[in-house]
Amino acid sequence: MSLRLGDIAPNFSAATTEGTIDFYQWLGNSWGVLFSHPGDYTPVCTTELGTMARIKGDFEKRNVKVIAVSVDPLALHQGWIKDINETQACTVDFPVIADENRQVATAYDMIHPNADDKATVRAVFVIGPDKKVKLTLTYPDSTGRNFNEILRVIDSLQLTASYRVATPADWQQGRDCIVSPAVSDTDAKALFPKGVRKVKPYLRYTPQPDLAPRRREANGEPLASAPINPNKALVS
Repeated sequence: MSLRLGDIAPNFSAATTEGTIDFYQWLGNSWGVLFSHPGDYTPVCTTELGTMARIKGDFEKRNVKVIAVSVDPLALHQGWIKDINETQACTVDFPVIADENRQVATAYDMIHPNADDKATVRAVFVIGPDKKVKLTLTYPDSTGRNFNEILRVIDSLQLTASYRVATPADWQQGRDCIVSPAVSDTDAKALFPKGVRKVKPYLRYTPQPDLAPRRREANGEPLASAPINPNKALVS
C-alpha cells in the first residue's frame, strides 16, 4: 500500500553502515529525509550520495537528518562508500540502510514492478518530527535527484508549519509568501504586521514572516520581493 501525505511513516529496525537503528529513535524530534537508490556501484546513485554528503550540513542547519536505503547488502554499501568518497570528493557520514529483506522498501512502497521488480526506485520521503509523511517524490532510474529542490521544499514545510501562509511557485527563502485563504483580512493585519498586499480576495502576499523586515528601495519597494503585482495596496 502506498504512503500518502499525512500518513504515519512506518517505523522499522534495520542494519545500516552506522550500526543497527530503530528509525523512530534515530529520528527523535528531528525532521528526516529517507531516500532510496536502485543499487550500489551505479553511476547516478554515486553522484547522488556524494552530493548529499557534501551538502548534509545544509540539512543539519534545518534540523533534518538524512538516511539512504537500497536492497543491497551491508558489505557492498561499505565498499561502495569508499568509491563515493574517492570519486565525489566527499565523506559519506550518514547511514545507508542494507534492506536485503526489502522490509523498508515494502513498507514505503519503493519497488514499482512496472519499472523494476527487484530494485527500488529513486524515492524521497520527507518526514516531520510528528512522524508523518510531509513530502513524497519519485524519480526514474535515469534521472538524478535535485537536492536543492528538496531543501527548498523543507524550508516551505517548516515555514508553513509555524505560520498561516503558503509559498508560491518557485519560492525561495526571503521571498514573499501567500496568506492562507482561511485567514480573514482583519486577522491578516494582526498576524502579519509587515503588511499584506491584496491582489485578489483569494490572493494576498506578505513578506516572509520569520525574517526581519527587509530594507527597501527609495520608492518603498522591497529589495527582493515576490511576484510583481499591479495592485500594491495593503489590506485596509
